[in-house]
Parts: sequence; structure tokens; C-alpha cells
Amino acid sequence: MNRNGPGAVVDPVLRDALLKRAAEGKLPCAVAFDVAKRLGVLPDAVGRAADLLELRLVKCQLGLFGYRPKKSIVKPAASKTPELEKAILAGLVNDRLPCKTAWDTAKQFGIHKMKVSAACDAMRIKIRPCQLGAF
Repeated sequence: MNRNGPGAVVDPVLRDALLKRAAEGKLPCAVAFDVAKRLGVLPDAVGRAADLLELRLVKCQLGLFGYRPKKSIVKPAASKTPELEKAILAGLVNDRLPCKTAWDTAKQFGIHKMKVSAACDAMRIKIRPCQLGAF
């Protein structure tokens, strides 16, 4: 679904970079972030461009979408440290943890991003909004 409005266009440099890196109409999250970094644009600009180009975002780095056969691969954490739980709760905005905050939390604790999303899943906390605008 196009969320960009009528008449929206994609910058040609961004378009070419995305089309070059996409495979079979799919653009992995990590690739989208790499393109954003290389071109010096915000991730949401890449997400909007992918939407306009009808590229499907896949393989969320938090494990939340774009995997087969199930959409999500994140599973609730069996355990989490009180420090991680406290950091997650401190980062909530309207009872949700923004994707960017989840990434920052993972970096702060020196853990994989999916460990943060697994902790959120165990705590029944949704991660939103996505930095790419996928959700």
C-alpha cells in the first residue's frame, strides 16, 4: 500500500541504489539501512522509496517481520536481566518501544537486537514505530 500520497516520486539515486540491491522485489532490512547510511538519508526515506518502488521489506533485524514460513521469528525470552527490563520500560512511548530505541538498547547492553525484541515479547510490549515505516 502506497503511504506516500499522490504524485510522490523517488529520488533517482535512491531508486537506483534500492533496485540494484533488491532481489526478486524484496529488500532486507539490513540492506535498507546500509543504503540509507551510504546515501546519507534517513531510514524512513528508504522505507518510503521502497514502498513507491513496490519493494517488499523483509528480514527485520528485530525478527518481527519478513521471514518464512512464519512472518515473525522472535520468540519470548526465557529470561531477561532486570537491567534490560528497566531499560525497555524506560524507553516506552505510549506503551510501545520504538524500533530505534530497541536498537539503541541492544547497543547499550552489547547484545543482539533480537534479544531486545525477545525480551519485549516476553513482557508483552509491542515494538513500534519501525524506522523504515513498515509498521
